[in-house]
Formats: sequence, C-alpha cells, structure tokens
Amino acid sequence: MLKAFACYLVYDLFGMTQGTRWSGALEFFIYDTIKIFLLLSAIIFTISIIRSYFPPERTKRILSHKREFIGNILAALLGIVTPFCSCSAVPLFIGFVEAGVPLGVTFSFLISSPMVNEVAVVLLYGLFGWKVAVIYMSAGLSVAMLAGFIIGKLKLEKWVEEYVYKIQSMAMAVGEVKQTFKNRLLYARANTAEILQKVWVYVVVAIGIGGFIHGYAPDDFLARYAGNGNPFAVPLAVAIGVPIYANAAGVIPIVYALMEKGMSMGTVLAFMMAVTALSLPEMIILRKVLKIKLLAVFVGIMTVTIIGVGYLFNAIL
Repeated sequence: MLKAFACYLVYDLFGMTQGTRWSGALEFFIYDTIKIFLLLSAIIFTISIIRSYFPPERTKRILSHKREFIGNILAALLGIVTPFCSCSAVPLFIGFVEAGVPLGVTFSFLISSPMVNEVAVVLLYGLFGWKVAVIYMSAGLSVAMLAGFIIGKLKLEKWVEEYVYKIQSMAMAVGEVKQTFKNRLLYARANTAEILQKVWVYVVVAIGIGGFIHGYAPDDFLARYAGNGNPFAVPLAVAIGVPIYANAAGVIPIVYALMEKGMSMGTVLAFMMAVTALSLPEMIILRKVLKIKLLAVFVGIMTVTIIGVGYLFNAIL
C-alpha cells in the first residue's frame, strides 16, 4: 500500500514520467520516508513498553555475561531474529545503551541485525544454495562478534552522547516504580516522541541521500569497476556499497545480478556487508547517538573486517 501511495503521488498527482531517474529517486524518498518513520515509531513504542517490564538491571544481566565475549555472541544471535534495516536498528541500539548493556555487546547487535536475518538467509539459500547461505551467515556473525568485542575492549563509553545516559537514568527511575499498563503506554508514547524529535532530521537527510543514489547510480557501475581483474576490487566494492541504503533482503537481487556478471564471491559478500551494516544513512543517524571519535572507530573497525572477509573468501572460493 505504501508503494502504491508513493507511485500515486509521483506519477498521478505530480504527473511525472515513470522510469526517469528523478521520478525514481523521488518515489524511493517518499516510500522510504513513510516506511522508516512508521517502523521507527512502532519499534520505539513497542520496545519502550517491553522495557518497562524489564528493569535495566535485568536486561543488563542477560547480555552482560561474566565472560564478555559470550555477551557478544548472544547479541549477534539476537540480531538474526530482529530483521531490521540499519536505520531501524538504531532505536534498539539506543535502548540497549540506556539499559546499561556493555557498549561492545550493543555494537554486536547493531551490526548483526541488518546484516544477518532469516529473510536474507532464506533468499540466499533459494538463489545460491545452502553453502553460500551458511558462508554469508557465518561471516556476518563473525564480523558482528569480533567488531563488538574489539569495541568493548577499547572502553569507549565516554564517546557516547551524554543525553543517552540521561535517558538511561530516567528509564532506571521508571523501572523502580510499579506501573499500570496505562502508565506504560503513556511512557512509551512520550519516549517515542522524544527520540523521534531528536533523530527525525537525520533520518530525512539519510533517506534523501539513499534516494539520490537509488535514482542516479548506474546499474553496471560496480561490475564495471570492481570486477575480477582489479586487485583492489574488494575495498572498492565496500566504498561503493557505503552510500547505498538497503536491507539485506533488498540488496540480494543486486548481489544475484553481480554474480551473474562473474564477480567473485568475496567481493560480492563485502559489498553486501557494506550496504547493510556500514551504510552512510545509518552513520548519519548514529551520529546523533555517538560522538565523532566513536563513530570513526566503528567505521574503521568495520571497514577493515569487511575487507578482510572479502579477500579471505576470494582466496578460498
């Protein structure tokens, strides 16, 4: 219905010609703006209600295992069953930080959720077979756990924006008081409005960039410049993937087309990981939560690990 509404606005109401780059970019922008804000509102509201039943200390105990890497594993596995795109996963990331979950464990979830989910695994299995599906899932989980573990060891909590911890203090105060269901709904509504008010500009800018890329990037650009003959194909594929905005399921048709053109598996996997877990729109939204230094560390670690995965699979497959 959202897709049909976006098409109605662009082609019927605005009278634009279907198939042009400008109309495609505008259709993408309208459709994704509505979709993302509906998703964000629903996710934040639902998580706020659930969180009211789980005091911060209980959430912290579940994911803050004595052996820290166990927490990274649990968070990465949780990401598989929460099939959100990178931008939609940010509210859950904020919720984990608010609850006092270790920062590295929280990043493991943030990486895993958009990169690896059951929809993507099923589609990969249907298009390429079980081996490719298992390889991608294993690589995605490994990147999420390793990157989160490294960030946790660096102890970078001081580089999270202060307002997140203020919300954490408020959430802990709310959790200490026994609430009626009506009060939980009121708290969820207020929390949803507060977070949306803080991030809406970033979301709109991010989707605008994604719409421009969607409408104006040539279809064969990646295959042309990141083919098998280029030794720098993997980092180039990662660089090209960063500005593109899509979830894992949405990028799979592009992956299929690239493999049909003969692009190597490692390069394609690196491109897919960059699109889903290192997208520029996600970074713009995360900037509202993380200070520049922490954002730079996250991008650096993710870039190195994704490129490493790409070269590794190019060498063994």
